[in-house]
Amino acid sequence: MKNSFKNLSYQELKVKRDELSKKYMELRFQMVVGHVENPLQKRVMRRQIARINTLIGRQEKAQPKGLTETKA
Repeated sequence: MKNSFKNLSYQELKVKRDELSKKYMELRFQMVVGHVENPLQKRVMRRQIARINTLIGRQEKAQPKGLTETKA
């Protein structure tokens, strides 16, 4: 799963990051309550978010300013 994010576009990466961030917050809440089956999942998810942030940063640096965001 490490390299599964490299083929995604900029917008897909941002959506995936938001999705993983929400899941990570839910997992943190579950850890406080004490209902987590796999505690290592928190580390894996945090690292996935970091990988996505790195790819987003690379794409932002590669693109001229204003071209990474598309108007809807």
